Amino acid sequence: MAKTTNPLLDNNPLPRFDAIEPDHIEPGIQKLLAKLNGQLLELERTSTPTWAGLIEPLERIDDELSDRWRVISHLTGVANSEALRAAYTTVEPKLVRFSVSVSQSRPIYDALCTLRNSGEWSCLERTQQRIVTLLIRDAQLAGVGLDGESRERFNEMLTELADLSTRFANNVLDATKAFATMLRERDEVAGLPESALQLAAQSARDAGEADATPADGPWRITLDQPSFEAFLQHSRRRDLREQLYRAYITRASEDDLDNVPIINRILHLRREVASTLGYADYAALSLSTKMAPSVAAVEKLLEELRCVSFDAAHQDLADLEEFANAHHEFQAKGTGSPDALAHWDLPFWAERLREERYAFSEEELRQYFPLPRVLNGMFGLAQRLFGIKILEADGEAPVWHPDVRFFRVLAENGAPLAAFYLDPYSRPAEKRGGAWMDECTGRSCLFKSPNGGPRLPVAYLICNQSPPVDGKPSLMRFREVETLFHEFGHGLQHMLTKIDYGFAAGINNIEHDAIELPSQFMENWCYHRETLLGLSGQYETGAPLPDELYDKICAARTYRAGSHMLRQIHFGFTDLALHHGFDPDGDRTVFDVQRAIAKKTSPLPPIPEDRFLCGFTHIFAGGYAAGYFSYKWAEVLSADVFMAFEEAGLDDEHAVATVGRRLRDTVLALGGSRPAMEVFAAFRGREPNTSALLRHAGLKT
Repeated sequence: MAKTTNPLLDNNPLPRFDAIEPDHIEPGIQKLLAKLNGQLLELERTSTPTWAGLIEPLERIDDELSDRWRVISHLTGVANSEALRAAYTTVEPKLVRFSVSVSQSRPIYDALCTLRNSGEWSCLERTQQRIVTLLIRDAQLAGVGLDGESRERFNEMLTELADLSTRFANNVLDATKAFATMLRERDEVAGLPESALQLAAQSARDAGEADATPADGPWRITLDQPSFEAFLQHSRRRDLREQLYRAYITRASEDDLDNVPIINRILHLRREVASTLGYADYAALSLSTKMAPSVAAVEKLLEELRCVSFDAAHQDLADLEEFANAHHEFQAKGTGSPDALAHWDLPFWAERLREERYAFSEEELRQYFPLPRVLNGMFGLAQRLFGIKILEADGEAPVWHPDVRFFRVLAENGAPLAAFYLDPYSRPAEKRGGAWMDECTGRSCLFKSPNGGPRLPVAYLICNQSPPVDGKPSLMRFREVETLFHEFGHGLQHMLTKIDYGFAAGINNIEHDAIELPSQFMENWCYHRETLLGLSGQYETGAPLPDELYDKICAARTYRAGSHMLRQIHFGFTDLALHHGFDPDGDRTVFDVQRAIAKKTSPLPPIPEDRFLCGFTHIFAGGYAAGYFSYKWAEVLSADVFMAFEEAGLDDEHAVATVGRRLRDTVLALGGSRPAMEVFAAFRGREPNTSALLRHAGLKT
């Protein structure tokens, strides 16, 4: 009988998600690492300081390692289970150690330096030169210059940091799953719209309440984003909103799921890692790979935005308090009216004031945004802007859940360009919250596609929007529409790259504070009339979004803009402070830092029990440590990019297509082959400024 191939390791062009099981992971990774370690040793022994003799075999090792690791990591995010966690925990240290051994290889580093100083250097393309330069930099940041005990300690820290990040994310997922409240009285769900009642009843049925209905309950409310946000926005029961808010803001902060010691340990290790590499602190280390030249430059930008938004945010709060105290009827009987608003009141009263001020509700909007129509409209926009076609290809690739879709991306002439998976719906039992894009495979001329050209990129687009309920399609909140556009923007940069070298293709080696440019750029189109009307349609009749609703959406775009801006500034300053000057072994706690920053960034102080940092996965389990400011840094870039379309004329189809192709051929095509500022200037003709961002936010004319 023929020996069965481990599906994690087979040569299928796309991962075998229909066959990969947790039991395949440990033996598969053991076999993979044995193979790659042999290739690494051979490369160290025989490499020549040329592109073909050094960079190409190095990319092959990196590609195979990354491809298999990404499959496992991806599954832990979208199909988490105890068995999968156990397998991942077993192999992660081995994967980290091998990855570090590649980065710290002295023979490879010496060969890279020799290549940079040889006559071969002038023969390399500019992209190739940048790749070599960045490989040398990354080797230095990985500790290639360390020896003996220093290297041993450094590697121990990297392995421990990887484990701590995984534990942090798992604790957040488990804490989110662990909380649920079953409501059985109609008064307890007063104010909830029909869609929220349907979702809550379905959640109750999933939990064993077989007879649960939207009309009669029971209704199960969770900390999963669609459930949590809807309840805080619409529930008239202030006491229950408080209960839910407190549960959310204290996630993963106690008992077996306590992330506080993990945070402290992460910060301690990051501080030590930075010191070992000769940096003043982890913020300085982080900025060594970003557009922002210094901590001072980041603080200057954040402070500029803070000053512009501070008074507006305080006025937002005053408006809510005035409105709340004048509208007691919005509160359910017996719960009372707040004399002063608390955090669990803000979403509720903000939604009521928005409904009155702009005369529409989120629930009214949802019926016009069924997912299939939104996808068609978004794909139509991509065709207008970038000259690409997106085709449904369900069934052509194995998937990890029946809800997952698969699409192919074609050029105007029909030639294949890329493909992507879309996993749109929330699954709190196994899928982490939030939304993200990640690579499945990247473009590379070292690996051939079926047509003989470079291997084409494939992306994962992951959202957590409201699932279909009671036979209706997924009816999207407007913010969910924006989120889908955001992740699609990330995907476009990965998929439309024209760089054939894997180390610089797509999003690879783009400075992290520029990586949000395409995603935030795409969100702007959600407010463009032709685009929004094109992606809307009442889910039963197909009627487009009425003009008056479109006008109200645009009018409401800057609603509470100061508050939203200041909230992001708070996160950015907090992240920076924890990684710049803060001593995790000192007298102040991370929560002391958070509260001190809140005094200048939050109109409403955090409650004493606030443990938001215990769920701040962006900086403790993601890629944004000492880099959360990147969202605002890139938003300046993205607003400036969109202004180029405004200057050309958003309703001039030919002009939009012309600017769109230029954006495709620069920002989306060049990947990490050039410094991000140079790529921006190639599109815009100058360096960016903040005027477009502030104007879009209504904070400056």
